[in-house]
Amino acid sequence: MDLKIPTPENFSFRRTVASHGWYQLPPFGLEKWELSRVIDVGKKPPVTIVLTERKNHVRVRTARPLTKSETAIVLRDARHVLRLDDDLEQFYLATAGDPEFAWVGQQGAGRLLRSPTVFEDLVKMICTTNCSWALTLKMVHGIVNNLGRETGDGRRTFPTAQVMASMPLKFFVDEVRSGYRAPYLKELADRVASGELNVEAWLSSDLPTRDLLKQMKGVKGVGDYAAENLLKLLGRYDGLALDSWTRARFFELRNKGRKANDKKIARYYARFNEWRGLALWCDVTRDWL
Repeated sequence: MDLKIPTPENFSFRRTVASHGWYQLPPFGLEKWELSRVIDVGKKPPVTIVLTERKNHVRVRTARPLTKSETAIVLRDARHVLRLDDDLEQFYLATAGDPEFAWVGQQGAGRLLRSPTVFEDLVKMICTTNCSWALTLKMVHGIVNNLGRETGDGRRTFPTAQVMASMPLKFFVDEVRSGYRAPYLKELADRVASGELNVEAWLSSDLPTRDLLKQMKGVKGVGDYAAENLLKLLGRYDGLALDSWTRARFFELRNKGRKANDKKIARYYARFNEWRGLALWCDVTRDWL
């Protein structure tokens, strides 16, 4: 089954897909610039979709025919993960006059790939803290392979909070191999599954960023780095989300290889105001494509 989603004039499929490492984490997959994703469509088995760049639209190919309601879910989730409804016009205007950043709008950069749910993005973000990317891959594979619902082609969904909450702490230690993060993942799943914590509401929250950050950091395992990175996936770009990698890239690109403190990094991107976190990320990842 083939579907089409019109794309904005300034949309870059490749810049969006390769905007950060999420495309490597299941239930995403990437092969020859075809982005696949397993989508949970309700009571029937999940479906694998394949997203391909076309002129003025994204082609959505599904592994099986879909009902009307399933089609609506697939189209909604595809738009969400590719950030097709994000308005980046002000960001492009802010960067257009700067010779070092004019490429951002010209190349349609700035849309950061995300998961269909905030819960999935939050779990994955916790799995990126204080570890190698190889370990992040291992942890996310452990969650999906053990708990995800299976499609007809053998792939699996990202599990719901309810499914993750049903597992004992020992599962996150022994099967996911999440180390000190194990109790954090278990507690997060428990809180979301019970209804105590509604992380999906963060997407449309009208709280000031400072207050929303405080709420996020009330989740065990979420510090400045994880919270500010998650903010970007919610469409807020105030935070720089600095870590050892972004600092090292700044030293290399903007400080002649010399170390600099975080205040200097913040000053450099301050001219982009509420877009400063996105400007930094585009800057340090420009050479990825």
